[in-house]
Amino acid sequence: MTSLVRHITIGCRDAYELAGFWSAVTGQPLTDEDFPGDPEVLIALPGGPGLLFIHVPEPKSVKNRVHLDLQPDTTRDAEVERLLGIGATLVSDMRRPDGKGWVVLADPEGNEFCVERSAAERSENG
Repeated sequence: MTSLVRHITIGCRDAYELAGFWSAVTGQPLTDEDFPGDPEVLIALPGGPGLLFIHVPEPKSVKNRVHLDLQPDTTRDAEVERLLGIGATLVSDMRRPDGKGWVVLADPEGNEFCVERSAAERSENG
């Protein structure tokens, strides 16, 4: 017996607002059934589990124990700049001089996530 991971659930203060940020990150739309103030909002991701945002009353208080690692379809550096432009904040820059490494960002509610190198960058630099 096995289990399928259907959703990655993220507790947040404003499910609709945070889902809007992640909709811009992933390029996947919110549904017509989602509205400001909704207590839960789902982003369906093609070929993978959905991102489910659930309202919780308390603010984030500690570092994430689980986080998302993003692999852009552009370059890592271009994606970091794009994400900073839509509301992410820089937490830690782990890029190395040889081109390897990643960047830790936080979404508007402080949930950390990483931006890794693209598939093309991985094949170029190993």
